[in-house]
Amino acid sequence: MSIVERERVLSADKRYVWHPYTPMQQYIAETNPLVIQRAQGSRLFDMDGRSYLDGNASWWTSLLGHNHPRLVNALREQAERLCHTSLAGVTHEPAALFAEALVQAAPPGLCRVFFSDNGSTAVEAALKMSAQFWAQNGAPERTRFVALAGAFHGETLGASALSGVPEFASPLAPHALDCVHLTSPAQDLTLALEELETELRHNGERTAAIVLEPLVQGAAGMRVYAAEYLRRARALADAYGPLLVFDEVFTGYGRTGSMWAAERAGVQPDILCSAKGLSGGVLPFAATLTTERVFEGFLGGSARAFYHGHTYCGNPLGAHVAREVLAVYRDEGILQAAAPKPQRLQQAFASMSELPNVEHVRCCGMLGARDLSGGRGYLERSGWRVYHEALERGAYVRPLGHVVYLAPPLNISDADLDELLGIVHQAVAAVASG
Repeated sequence: MSIVERERVLSADKRYVWHPYTPMQQYIAETNPLVIQRAQGSRLFDMDGRSYLDGNASWWTSLLGHNHPRLVNALREQAERLCHTSLAGVTHEPAALFAEALVQAAPPGLCRVFFSDNGSTAVEAALKMSAQFWAQNGAPERTRFVALAGAFHGETLGASALSGVPEFASPLAPHALDCVHLTSPAQDLTLALEELETELRHNGERTAAIVLEPLVQGAAGMRVYAAEYLRRARALADAYGPLLVFDEVFTGYGRTGSMWAAERAGVQPDILCSAKGLSGGVLPFAATLTTERVFEGFLGGSARAFYHGHTYCGNPLGAHVAREVLAVYRDEGILQAAAPKPQRLQQAFASMSELPNVEHVRCCGMLGARDLSGGRGYLERSGWRVYHEALERGAYVRPLGHVVYLAPPLNISDADLDELLGIVHQAVAAVASG
């Protein structure tokens, strides 16, 4: 790709595009960004032809790597038949058959599937589902939600109310629904368990749902916590009545080592939200799964229906690709093949803990993270120094403030994984010595 063509793209980008999670004044004035042209497997390729190992699977979506041939073929095949039709009062093969396949792959008891198009909308559907369920089933006082400090559940207004990341939640606080944020078990398990029990003992009858990112709080800085908290949350939800919602947008589809983080705790939620890896990073697609009990709470007269849905709800392209994702997991033994890889990741991160500026190393399945000493929080810039060092060496490793982490595709080759781990070690060491 010529320099002229690259400059044409950058000119249009900086003139017209408003980027997500980006301080735009600084971006326009100072940034010479990557211009990605294509991707394959675990690598991104820019317009200059240089490749970069994708250390976070492009915001945690491409769990099967980029452009998996079976997913590309599935997309092409479906596009030749039906690209889109409404799912309101009609149906089509991709949505029906994928819902069946997803229920078969989901934790036991989750048997109804509501489609949307991303993680935020999957959570938003869960919140509205919970609120309406209680409003029309004898407990209209259940309007309160419980989440964790450091929680992140999406960008829509309801989902944003669950956010326990101050940088994200503060601007919207005056418009938020009623949500209490409790101590994260990643910070203090004993205190977190005590707070959860106390909260439900005093306000359980007013609580619509407990909403959790099981085992890992992603945007908070990859906070990892014990499965004991999920088991206790299930027991307390059963005792005091609120629904238990698991946001598995990040943790689902094998990131924590099992298909669902819920499986590692032996817990069945009442509602489960899935996106990102659900469609292999190919298309925006999401699902909110729930139990027959919740589903039946919307049956009866027309006023009891769930009047919620997006234009592209159950889109045939996304549904067909998502069904093929499950087939690839089965046929290629993705979880079984990935099982030895976390050990390589753990060993590499353990060696990084010996570097002078590294603190609090933690791993969970195909996720590894560590804090850099100094400032804290999402706006801290220390992680970005590692980002630039890694980029120079051929790896894309977008940080979370002071937290540098890796969440690569599950099927990354051992050679690419070792190269990625080596690059990040070098980048952290370079920042430490600089």
